[in-house]
Amino acid sequence: MITIAGFLFMLVMVFGGYTIAGGKFGIILHSLPYEMMMIGGAAIGAFLMANSMQEVKHTLAGFGKIVKGPRFRKEDYTSLLSLLYYFVRLAQTKGAMALEPHIEKPEESAAFAKFPKIQADHHATVLICDYLRMVGMNADDPHQIEDTMARELKKIKEEEMHPSHAMQNMADALPALGIVAAVLGVIKTMAAIDQPPAVLGGMIGGALVGTFLGVLLAYGMMGPFAARLKGVVEQEAPYYEVIRAVIVAHLHGNAPQISVETGRKVAPSELMPSFEEMEAALQELVIV
Repeated sequence: MITIAGFLFMLVMVFGGYTIAGGKFGIILHSLPYEMMMIGGAAIGAFLMANSMQEVKHTLAGFGKIVKGPRFRKEDYTSLLSLLYYFVRLAQTKGAMALEPHIEKPEESAAFAKFPKIQADHHATVLICDYLRMVGMNADDPHQIEDTMARELKKIKEEEMHPSHAMQNMADALPALGIVAAVLGVIKTMAAIDQPPAVLGGMIGGALVGTFLGVLLAYGMMGPFAARLKGVVEQEAPYYEVIRAVIVAHLHGNAPQISVETGRKVAPSELMPSFEEMEAALQELVIV
């Protein structure tokens, strides 16, 4: 929401300053539809040429992240650590095979059902199930598991970063596309060079609207949107790192409480549940 507020504030300051300085909106409003069609249409066309349909859909979904911000709150980290505690404790007390009903069909697992947000998170569910399944297959070398998880987490982060890169590429292209629209306006003006100065002035002003729009859309909208989306992805990444930390700590032979404490320390400082909060959550954890 703060991104939208900032965008509106930027528009108010830009056009407010223009108005206070004595600027007239007539030329801008007259040229806006045509310039926006050329610049926006060219930007969208270039975006479609540069990306697959899956990447296009992923980028469109990224606008939701920009508005909503990071998905995870302190209670989400508490829930994740509670679920992981249950699994590592179950593996330690009853053996890795006791995890099978939960990791083979997480949609039917009583443990996952207690934490529906985790169950609905594809990346979190796959990470937990896949690596606990590897533990059940005697892949118990903590260093190997840690390296494998690190590579997968890096891959997930890179995939989630693609919409940000796509938006930044569009931001980089918009000033040049604005110049294209402005040049076309100049060509149109030169074709009417026999018109009086008042008419030519309006036509030149309309051409310059293209340059203005290209720069404004690039540095006032798409660039900040790309930066915001990148920030959201980076803020969400530690959530998945917690999974790696707990599973690797478990494979090193630590007690479930120590494994969870290791994972808790990976959470961002402002979202990390306190030791007392985590202890209270684990004491309340009841899964049939």
